[in-house]
Amino acid sequence: MTSMAVQNPESIPWWSGNARLTNLSGRLLGAHVAHAGLIVFWTGATTLFELAHFQPSQPMYEQGLILLPHLATLGWGVGNGGQIVDTYPYFVIGALHLISSAFLGLGGIFHALWGPAILEEKFSFFGYRWQDANQMTNILGIHLVLLGLGAGLLVAKAIFFGGLYDSNLGEVRVINHPTWNFTVIFSYLIGSHKYWIAGVNNLEDLVGGHIWVSIICIAGGIWHITTEPSAFVKRLFVWSGEAYLSYSLGALSLMSFIAAYFVSVNTLAYPVEFYGTSLSIGFDRFPYFHNGDLLSSRVWLANSHFWLGFFFLQGHLWHALRAAGFDFRTGEVLRPTRGEVM
Repeated sequence: MTSMAVQNPESIPWWSGNARLTNLSGRLLGAHVAHAGLIVFWTGATTLFELAHFQPSQPMYEQGLILLPHLATLGWGVGNGGQIVDTYPYFVIGALHLISSAFLGLGGIFHALWGPAILEEKFSFFGYRWQDANQMTNILGIHLVLLGLGAGLLVAKAIFFGGLYDSNLGEVRVINHPTWNFTVIFSYLIGSHKYWIAGVNNLEDLVGGHIWVSIICIAGGIWHITTEPSAFVKRLFVWSGEAYLSYSLGALSLMSFIAAYFVSVNTLAYPVEFYGTSLSIGFDRFPYFHNGDLLSSRVWLANSHFWLGFFFLQGHLWHALRAAGFDFRTGEVLRPTRGEVM
């Protein structure tokens, strides 16, 4: 396989971040693995930090907590009425994340310093070129399969590993009969329920929705791995590293806005016992989600998701224009790039 041209990292300023690694697939892998390690480390450290400051006698949503409420919603350490009766599971989960982050960190350091700078020179199976549409859709398929397995983990927790906290009953219960009916689940998407998909009000539908998401993601992933994009699809998209970054940022932005809405109005997946009362949207110089004067966990989560979505959207537009050949210095498209594939 012909190796790609390697751009001199010294010609790119440090603040460009991973742009310096555009043509160094091995080094870019190291950056991604190290980034995953940082995320997992933050999760473990923050879980233990919140646990160290947690007061069982005080509602979670009044203590500025953002991770422990998620663990409580999953049914860990929760008794009747949403009371926290056992914090040991929180300690174990935090410690496991810290241990995992160490392995990810070591993997990132290895690929950043000692592994092959260009993967395809030694490991053709893992190598890629940005304009190789077939390999890019293979990578997309792998990500979809992993997302499907992630959705399946929540289903497994609900059915086989202790169940979830049901805010309608005020107790943790196993979901023995999740909703499989296609019409019931997808009626949420077409607006048949108040608050759209955030209108789900029972755990059977919530778990059933995750079952369908898991099936569709895994099936879609397998399809992308085993097929090659058609000529029409190849002409439709821009096939470059910056284009993929823009697609990813656009998807993150959309998911962030949906999450902000879901967090603000849904009290099944985000129980009042752990997150505080549902919110309303107000405007005071800037849009924000509020429930009076109480800065509850729900307020923090909704606002953080909204503003992350806002800035992800700006990043999407910036990189999408650059990927399409737009030059911000001249204010015009210098060279159209759509449909350029190998």
